Amino acid sequence: MSLVRLEAVTREIGTFVILDAVTGAIAPGERVGLVGPNGAGKTTLLRLVSGRDEPDRGVVTRRRGLTVGLLAQEAHFDEAFMTATDLRSAVRHGAAHLERMAEQLAALEHGGHAAGPEYEELQHRFEILGGYTLDQRVDEALSGLGFARDEWGRPPTSVSGGQQTRAALARLVIADPDLLLLDEPTNHLDLGAIEWLEEHLRRRQGALLVASHDRAFLDATVTRVWELRDRRLTVFRGDYSSYHRQRLERDERAVREAATLSDQVAKEVDLVQKYRSQRKHTKMHEHEARLERLREQRVETPRSGRALKLPGQALAGAGPVRSGELVVRLDDLAVGYLPGRGAVRPDGEEASEPVEIARAPFLAAQRGDRIGIVGPNGAGKTTLLRTIAGDLPPLDGAVTFGHQVQPAYLAQLRDAAIPGATVLDSILEAIPVTPGEARGYLARFLFRGDDVFKEVRLLSGGERSRLELALLGILPSNLMLLDEPTNHLDIAAREAIEAFLSESSATILVVSHDRRLLETVCERLWVVGDGLAVPFDGGYRAWRAAVADGWTIEAEARRRANRLRPGASGPHPEPRAPGGRPRTEAAARTRPEAAAQPRAEAPAARREPRAARARLSKDAYRRRSDALNAELARLGLRKTQLELAMGQPSVAANFVEMRRVTSELADVSRALAEAEDAWLELEEMAP
Repeated sequence: MSLVRLEAVTREIGTFVILDAVTGAIAPGERVGLVGPNGAGKTTLLRLVSGRDEPDRGVVTRRRGLTVGLLAQEAHFDEAFMTATDLRSAVRHGAAHLERMAEQLAALEHGGHAAGPEYEELQHRFEILGGYTLDQRVDEALSGLGFARDEWGRPPTSVSGGQQTRAALARLVIADPDLLLLDEPTNHLDLGAIEWLEEHLRRRQGALLVASHDRAFLDATVTRVWELRDRRLTVFRGDYSSYHRQRLERDERAVREAATLSDQVAKEVDLVQKYRSQRKHTKMHEHEARLERLREQRVETPRSGRALKLPGQALAGAGPVRSGELVVRLDDLAVGYLPGRGAVRPDGEEASEPVEIARAPFLAAQRGDRIGIVGPNGAGKTTLLRTIAGDLPPLDGAVTFGHQVQPAYLAQLRDAAIPGATVLDSILEAIPVTPGEARGYLARFLFRGDDVFKEVRLLSGGERSRLELALLGILPSNLMLLDEPTNHLDIAAREAIEAFLSESSATILVVSHDRRLLETVCERLWVVGDGLAVPFDGGYRAWRAAVADGWTIEAEARRRANRLRPGASGPHPEPRAPGGRPRTEAAARTRPEAAAQPRAEAPAARREPRAARARLSKDAYRRRSDALNAELARLGLRKTQLELAMGQPSVAANFVEMRRVTSELADVSRALAEAEDAWLELEEMAP
């Protein structure tokens, strides 16, 4: 018997039909993904399945005694959750039935009935339901969903909304209902937490219905897909990739069938007219009957819905200029917050000293690089990007931009909208253009007709994200700094952004938890965690494979530091905070005491391992630096020329010429790597 069955369910708001005669069923243990564009009715369907809403027409049938757990996209937490003494207790209360059974067992023991049949039966049920492993599972859920142990004791009211949502998800995991309903569960999770949740859902015995735009998450967790499209529900077998393939095949087949039917109708119309003109009434009536039957046939063709189309050229007109080979360089950069500008102590109180979040010993982006910035929540990814964008001042070190770099920054946390300001006002205030030009530009971002007169403060999350993307593209830029650009966007919009970024010639630094975007767009990574930011020469999958093989941030930092000290012997000292103390887990998170050290002392403490290398005079350093920069520019230009030459038909068709070009390209790439190493060594001898 099905857990839940929907029969011809219709849901309306006023005169607008959200769901029209939807039919479907969920079997025990089935894992179903719910997909569709924003506004298709996914959240409405989840609320109908959970019983929080009732259909206007049709029937929703649930199995008797069914337990259902719902994690809403905009979570509203009950009083029991919010009034719990701490997060751990709030999560543990998800298994309230086990807590009641434990109390009953304790009461029977205290009453001297531990040897009785009632105690034995209750104890057996308690063990079968996992009562003796409850505390272990609670700890695993909290850790897996990204809560540090020192956060478990904080009351739910003292943490952020995103943390409350993660705690509510942990409580549902512990509750383990017969049917688990999740609405965009990955919105507030980092990569590690998403992978933990995927593994838990794969092992889980209960049924699952999850609405998500995270394609990698759906591939990992579901075995069937429900698609909401044009107010109807269509069922597909397999994961998201299988659904996507089937949907494309169905759409192509429908287009072919519609074209064939149209041709047949046109042919019959011609024959009817021909026989009418020839007064052959018997033939004419025969073909009229055929024409009537053809016109009664209906082929559902895919509607050409509105699609996000990111413009290849900025609204301001001219495209971005070509930047220098080196676009941005971070030298021993410490990022964090100053007192009065976001500096917070571990207890949540405002700090009186600077709070360092992470330090980047050396990071650099070359022209055309597409770099993903990854790491756990709270590690400092957004702080690092904001510092590069100039939104936050560096606590130490330097951010250096290359020649003719034009940066553009998309923030994750947007400023509050001015009351009354509309979407159209946002564009007109940003750049002097006519309303017609602004509306034409906004149409590419799906703001058409009266949509441009919506107040910004009333926009949905997806609409606000599209507006921010529109604002990002007003001026030409050759360096894009993007913080979670796919947040709140549906799958079609995410694919449009991926295609745009893949084709863009700009250098890209993107913070994202969207693994499909990271795999599709990013060729390299900057990994942030444990108070450090280090580069990884490879994409997302290569990084996860390296982590599985034992790759760590601190080991990578030591390896790269040793490259700068070729004469050093013995193990590299443990990475230390600016005050000379070893980094600990707690210190890596806030380190207010480290950031409070005098600025004059910090560099000396950090650079102690370089003492053996002789310093150059300012003139000598300048001469060598100019020569190396010129060599880097020359080699970079030659490498670009050779790569373009390989794509020319005249070279590709000539084996001898292709061999010459590839051989020279290998030599130039090797020389460029050696020049970069020489530049790094020169920096160690800076005066």
